[in-house]
Amino acid sequence: MVSPLSSSDTTATNETVPLCFSINSPPFRYNHTIASASFSAVFSGLGLSSNLFALVVLAKTFHQTKSRSRSSFLLFLGGLVFTDFMGLLVTGSIVVSFHVTQFNWRQLDPHCHFCNFMGMSMVFYGLCPLLLGATMAVERFVGINRPFARSMNMSNSRACSTVAMVWVTAGCISLLPLAGLGSYHLQMPGSWCFLNISSKPLDMTFSLIFSLVGLLSLVLSFVLNTVSVITLLRVCCGQDGRQRRRDYEVEMMVQLILIMVIASICWCPLLIYILKTVVSSAPVNPHSVLFALRLATCNQICDPWIYILCQESRLRCLLRRLCCRAAGSRFATFFSGFVLPRGTRSWIPGSTSYSDVPY
Repeated sequence: MVSPLSSSDTTATNETVPLCFSINSPPFRYNHTIASASFSAVFSGLGLSSNLFALVVLAKTFHQTKSRSRSSFLLFLGGLVFTDFMGLLVTGSIVVSFHVTQFNWRQLDPHCHFCNFMGMSMVFYGLCPLLLGATMAVERFVGINRPFARSMNMSNSRACSTVAMVWVTAGCISLLPLAGLGSYHLQMPGSWCFLNISSKPLDMTFSLIFSLVGLLSLVLSFVLNTVSVITLLRVCCGQDGRQRRRDYEVEMMVQLILIMVIASICWCPLLIYILKTVVSSAPVNPHSVLFALRLATCNQICDPWIYILCQESRLRCLLRRLCCRAAGSRFATFFSGFVLPRGTRSWIPGSTSYSDVPY
């Protein structure tokens, strides 16, 4: 199907059209309301600066922390922020370059190597945050429900290996079109390449793999995070709340829940649209795909601010206000640990001793 906004190069009817240009072929005629250099540049610049700032803050916090569970969680979070940074750097530079120079894809990339690279980057950097979110949900689920088993098994080196495994998994999925399963095509308005959303068997299979992996990651994150929150609330409100300090765990769960919620809001429209389109064999609407993709890209900008705004010091201030309103309740007893001075590691009500046990 050829979009009404695109015009195929018909000067040579017998010319073999490369696969990535067989649906949409440059040059394109598009409205500047849906594509502009200034929008792409500001969008990419904001995302890159946010992720870079978050990486600096994460590195500083990682060197200061002594909690094993928190250090491994920071490694996962650092892998997420680094992946978002590289995703914006790679794809954003291509998009901005197109809007500035208006290069012709057919002339620059006659064999589709460049288009395939961008398509792979879009799939890889799209799946990584979703898979990392699910991985962090598993890590927190084990850390809260099986703390002793987790403290013996999860080390910083193992956390780094797990992040690397997520990257390898997403990379293998992104390479499937090069092995013949699916294909990457130039998309409207001509500034990016992505998987071909089609009901053809091979394209449909790859589209289903991409959308289902993303959706299952979100479902897994939702289920495990829900169980972790319920478990954490039971410990906080019950008698065990006097025996275990939970400030770092509350901080990590708040960040993880926000990561899950923002990822769901940003990615579900695109993933569900791809799933619905290939299953129903409905025609692809370029404007809907472009809008859903831009919404998904917002996830790369929001992720770093989750950690920047939801650090323990800020949660202390918020929980201190909540404790003042709920004075005398069990929540006040538990969350009173947040009002301790900086550097305090553990506090048990009624005790004068401090400890540095890494939960």
